[in-house]
Amino acid sequence: MSNRDAPFSFKKIAVPAFGPSVLYGVSNGAILPVVALSARELDASVATSGLIVALIGIGSLVSNIPAAMITSRYGERLSMMGAAALSVLALLLCIFAGHAAALAVGVFLIGMASSVFMLARQTYMIDAVPAYMRARALSTLAGTMRIGVFVGPFAGAALIHFMGLQGAYWVAAAAMAGAGLIAHLAPDMTPPERRDAAVQAKPRVLDVARAHRRVFLTLGLGILLVSAVRASRQVVIPLWADHLGINPTTTSIIYGLVAAIDMSVFYPAGTLMDRRGRLWVAVPSTLLMGFALIGTSLTSGVIGFLIVSMMLGMGNGIGSGIVMTLGADAAPSTGRTEFLGIWRLVSDLGSSLGPVVLSAITALVSLAAAVAAMGTFGLAGAAVFWRWLPRGNAPAGGKGA
Repeated sequence: MSNRDAPFSFKKIAVPAFGPSVLYGVSNGAILPVVALSARELDASVATSGLIVALIGIGSLVSNIPAAMITSRYGERLSMMGAAALSVLALLLCIFAGHAAALAVGVFLIGMASSVFMLARQTYMIDAVPAYMRARALSTLAGTMRIGVFVGPFAGAALIHFMGLQGAYWVAAAAMAGAGLIAHLAPDMTPPERRDAAVQAKPRVLDVARAHRRVFLTLGLGILLVSAVRASRQVVIPLWADHLGINPTTTSIIYGLVAAIDMSVFYPAGTLMDRRGRLWVAVPSTLLMGFALIGTSLTSGVIGFLIVSMMLGMGNGIGSGIVMTLGADAAPSTGRTEFLGIWRLVSDLGSSLGPVVLSAITALVSLAAAVAAMGTFGLAGAAVFWRWLPRGNAPAGGKGA
């Protein structure tokens, strides 16, 4: 698997490897714009509707460790199939919900399922692809999911036109059913030595955390900071556009341009990581996002805002898959799934904290100060990666998978 001379082609595994990722992205993209609207239709308040939307992230956050235990016990394919089935049931609950509480339960279950699905998807890719192509594979995995998220709202909108808001959930349910079917038909990529080890006692999550605490306290800090910046950027663009008095149509166009740039650079970035090392992408990505956010706080017109927004998209795009790649590099052979569950927990904590910090600083100081502060998070993440990532193309953490 690690031999650079071993023949390998992405074409052979394209559908089983990336098909579920695209469909998962379509599912997410279809429902994210309408969850709050569905809650409002069920007479939920604006604040409650916002909380229901947040339950997707909360469900994923609290499920990372259980997801690791499930994937470790049942394997990647069965875990993906189970997660897809749970997601479909949760989406049906959302469709037929007669009260905001039922919708909230469905949304929370979608978040739980996503945690299992994404962890199993990552570990499947680690087994399916040789180590020398790992960054390209995981960058493409992240990139294809972003393509799905981009397509999802359009697919949902087409059915909403005929069925109302429930149409978006039907699109999402069909996409997740397709992802589960592909996982069912996909070949088992687990190496024989790992299948033999599966019958042995699994390491406890706490033991894995203690054994690798240095990695979590160093590179893990960088991952937390990057995740916080990425999550906050989704909020910064519309808020700063409103601050500048830009109309919603122009804001949507800018957002679309940012997404297009984000989706266009994932494979070249993955190739660079494989050939030159993770540092060559991790540091430029975080620096670019950090300076773009600081620059955003200084803009006063549409042109300047468009330029820094596109820089933000470029920075996020070239960092596609960096969280998964660094986690895969640092994960040990024994207890790998448990390690990756903790890694995802750290990442999700950052994603949850980013918008909270942004809101808190905005309330205490100003929006400009909050946006600039998130930019410094990006610069701090770059400093962490500069200090702790290897200079060559050796795996971060040195343990491999």
